Amino acid sequence: MKVMVSTLNAKYIHTSLSIRYLKAAAEPDYNVLIKEFTINDPALSIASAIYAEDPDVVGFSCYIWNIEETIPVISILRKVLPNVTIVLGGPEVTYDSNYWMERIPEVDVIVRGEGEQTFKKVLDALEAKERLHSIYGLTYRENGTTIKETGPAPKFPLNEIPSPFRFEEDKDELSNRISYVETSRGCPYTCQFCLSSIEFGVRYFDIDRMKDEITYLMDNGATTIKFLDRTFNINRKYALEMFDFLINHHRPGTVFQFEITADIMRPEVLTFINENAPAGLFRFEIGVQSTNDRTNELIQRKQNFKKLKRTITMVKEGGKVIQHLDLIAGLPEEDYTSFKQTFNDVFTMKPEELQLGFLKMLRGTGLRNEAHNWGYQFMDNAPYEMLSNHVLSFSEVTAIKRVEDILEKYWNKHFMDHTVDYLTKEVFESPFDFFQSFGEYWHLQNWDKIGHQLTDLFRRLYQFLQEVAPQHLAIIKGLMNLDYYGNFKQKPRTTWHSDQWSKQEKQSMYDSLWNEFNYGKKGYTKRDLHKHSMIDAVPFNVQHYLNTGEIEETPDILMALYSPSDQKVSFSFASSSN
Repeated sequence: MKVMVSTLNAKYIHTSLSIRYLKAAAEPDYNVLIKEFTINDPALSIASAIYAEDPDVVGFSCYIWNIEETIPVISILRKVLPNVTIVLGGPEVTYDSNYWMERIPEVDVIVRGEGEQTFKKVLDALEAKERLHSIYGLTYRENGTTIKETGPAPKFPLNEIPSPFRFEEDKDELSNRISYVETSRGCPYTCQFCLSSIEFGVRYFDIDRMKDEITYLMDNGATTIKFLDRTFNINRKYALEMFDFLINHHRPGTVFQFEITADIMRPEVLTFINENAPAGLFRFEIGVQSTNDRTNELIQRKQNFKKLKRTITMVKEGGKVIQHLDLIAGLPEEDYTSFKQTFNDVFTMKPEELQLGFLKMLRGTGLRNEAHNWGYQFMDNAPYEMLSNHVLSFSEVTAIKRVEDILEKYWNKHFMDHTVDYLTKEVFESPFDFFQSFGEYWHLQNWDKIGHQLTDLFRRLYQFLQEVAPQHLAIIKGLMNLDYYGNFKQKPRTTWHSDQWSKQEKQSMYDSLWNEFNYGKKGYTKRDLHKHSMIDAVPFNVQHYLNTGEIEETPDILMALYSPSDQKVSFSFASSSN
């Protein structure tokens, strides 16, 4: 019997751990072929690739990001491979499985919950031409028509699952894609928007086994390893031992990403990381979601914001770990004003990345089951994003969407950190006010319908500020110059603004810097300096600003020098009065 497992990943660089678990659990009895695609691949192209393998059984791993793209593939396969057995699994079809069987009549079997052992039993039954009625964890079509459902499959020790990481065919791609691992399953929390709240208890893989698995991945070229544990630091001893192992055994250039709960992270663990980890080795994803106590109470989410803020501050001050913070707009009783406060509370901590997401009414979650209590309207199909509720209108959701757009372009990309920091502190009443007002302006200009280059981002922001903050333009322009020139490794062809210096003015600036910094003794000629640098005027003392963050309005000359040898930029500045 020829068996294939497949999924549609969100991006090519992603890999599916779930279908590798299925392959590992089915071997050696079945030689399972893995076929991965992306949600951007045409359905006909995907179906053609599967058809070419002529499988007897094909299983799809289904999530909110790929279910709608998977359905057309299934429809085609049933037409061109009428005898193939189609099996679905994954969180998206585990709940409301009868709905999916009715909506997708081409499907023969749905595996609910953890699928490793259940999928293997299904293969055994199909091979032996036996009924499926005695296999727990299934919703299936008997005799091609009647939908049947068995009871839930029991949990099993995770160490019974064979390794999903050691397939020979994966080796060549490990350095080019993200490797996903998990050291545990389950979550101790009951957040009502999350599927993890449905399962009780946390089970762990043996830590020595996981160290061995991670070592194998690194030895074979993996450079980005993402832990899928819902709360990696729930077991402090396990987490600390793993952090210590990764610090002492990582390969150069490897990055590890974890989802942590910040308010339970012990200060001594953070101190250990700050004192021992190389900068950039770890990335923490921290779900803040909301700072509204009433909202957190309603969704059964326990969160101590004071302790959460302490953790984020310690991590930031340590300078070793990159932080990615998550917010969810649209939670119960979080109206526009409250979400604005949540956003400001979190943005003020200046995380390297701040993701503004919107509530997804996931099948099986308590919040979806109680949606009528809050007047929720949401999309009929995945990803089931909320459209409004009784305290947040659709127009307000749309306004927050525009905040998200500007946040992605102007903060998370880090093209102009100096500028945005100044705007959110000194020009606008709050960070949210800046992102919201600029987002609205961006929309009114129809810029969301056209692409943009880096220079466009600078010019469009400046155009907006000319209208809303003309009194701050001189300082803002200086900060934008500092940001713009810092984005390049080689001398840019042009600057972002239209000001033109005369040759005499520009030469005078170069002369000031040449005399002050003795570039001749550093191996440069004046011609080299012109060839590899950009020069501009800045209306404040740059050195004082970089040292203190304060604006001292004494004009400077700013020069960005792009080293042709190491592809790095360095800044020099001198008083323009010299």
